[in-house]
Formats: sequence, structure tokens, C-alpha cells
Amino acid sequence: MGDVVVVGSLNVDLHLLLQRHILPGETLLAGGGTFSPGGKGANQACAAALAGADTVMAGAIGDDAASSVATTRLEDAGVDLSHVQQVAGPTGLAVVSVDAEGENTVVVVPGANAEVTPTMVEGWADVIAAASVVVLQGEISAESNLAAARLATGRLVVNLAPVIEVDPSVLLGADPLVVNEHEGAAALVQLGGAELTEPREIVAGLRAAGVATVVMTVGSAGSLVAEGESVTEVPSPKVRAVDTVGAGDAFCGALSARLAAGDALLDAAAYASRFAAYTVQYEGAQASYPAVGTELPQV
Repeated sequence: MGDVVVVGSLNVDLHLLLQRHILPGETLLAGGGTFSPGGKGANQACAAALAGADTVMAGAIGDDAASSVATTRLEDAGVDLSHVQQVAGPTGLAVVSVDAEGENTVVVVPGANAEVTPTMVEGWADVIAAASVVVLQGEISAESNLAAARLATGRLVVNLAPVIEVDPSVLLGADPLVVNEHEGAAALVQLGGAELTEPREIVAGLRAAGVATVVMTVGSAGSLVAEGESVTEVPSPKVRAVDTVGAGDAFCGALSARLAAGDALLDAAAYASRFAAYTVQYEGAQASYPAVGTELPQV
């Protein structure tokens, strides 16, 4: 059984390279046009494996030609795919547009990810219950996330991305809840808190609402880690960003791997920042992740 089990999405990413992002009613010529493996769940599983964890991916792919693309890098990274089920219909698709500054927009078609039902999740009960760390995101249904959270007996890492309405017990069971500032603000509202915009206030609000620990990523500045009575700034190495696609997933996967290895949360977040900083220097999501043993940038 894997030290890290990721229950979530697998996609194929269509990459478009733009000088700038498109405006409504506009037509632009783009570079790229390549297909590569993606999906927040698969990205996090790939990162966890490359960060050294025995990793299991649990999710669904379609019966189309794209399904083989979705799992290629997971196979290369050594992720256990025995709990990835093939269903009728298309594999999930994400259209990723990256501008000249490395900023991205993503449009996702769920495809097979919409077929990950609570019943399917319950079929993975043994592997989920045996995991040291279980990782969830927002690209499968809230009901399926709840089913997975209830089955977890180890540490639960919840990345509320993209933001979906989940049962409050999923957020309150997170240790940590991993969010950026916009996701964190939405999570706080779901827990009955105020609408806030300042990162430290959001983190404090989530802790006051009962979330055990919070890791908030704040872009190139690194992250805020809240546990106990303290909120600690964890800096990120300074690198030249080429493409930020999948960097948040890289952070979450690497964080989960280090937690499974027994690291303290602050140490795990520091490693995850270095791992994610490496990825933004290269194009793509999983394609940009460092191989095992790669030297990571330093703060």
C-alpha cells in the first residue's frame, strides 16, 4: 500500500502559448498545440512520487485514445495505477493557455472525472484507509471527496482547488488545508466566516473556524504555515518563471510526500516551495517536475 494515496482527477492537457491572454470576441494565433498528462490529482500524485513517496493514484480515465496520454508520466514516476478505473466516454481535458509572462488560464472539461462516484471511492476503501497521507482536490465531486475523507485514517491533505462546495467536515478534517489566498477566502466563507482578502487574516479565520493546520501558498513569496498559535512565513527561492502551470500541484504533492516521510509541517512546506520553484522554470505541468535526485533551488 502507498504512503501517499491521491484520490482525484486525471486529465490530458492541451497547451496553448500566447503573447497575451485573449479578450472576449477576439481571435489570436497561438503556439504549442501539444497534448500532455495533467489533472490536479495526477499532477499531485506525480509530484509526490518524484519527491520520494510510494504513491497510489485513485481516479478514472475514459476509453478514448487520450487515456494513454493521461497516465504516461505517472507510469514513468512509478505511481501505482491499479486503482485508476477506465470508464466509457472521454478522458478529462484541460485547455491551458500560457502568456509571455508565464501566467496561465485553464478551462477544464471533467470527462471521466465526473464518473468518480462515492460508490467507486468506497471500492478503494482498503488502500485509502492504509495510507499515511490521503490527498484530495476539487476536480472530483464533493460527495466523492466526502466519501474519501471518511475512509481516511491517516493524515488528510485537502487542496480546495478548484473551489467547490464541500461538506464542512472535509475542510475541518484537513491537516493541512492547502489553499492559495482566493481558495482560502472561499473556504472560510464555506465554514461560516467573514469575506476577507488579506492572507494572514484568512489563515487566522480558518484556524479560528476549526481547521487544524493551514498552508497558504502566496505565489513567488512562498507560503504561510499556520499551526498551533503561530503563522510562519516560508520563503520560496527566487527563480525566473517560464510557466506556472501545475506549480501549485507540485507544491501539494511534494508537501504530502514529506509529511508521509515524517517531516514537520514547516520543513515539509519549505521543501515543497523549493520543489515548486524548480517547476516554474520549465514548460508544462508534470513535464516540468524534477526527477528523483535533482538538485532543487535554494532560498
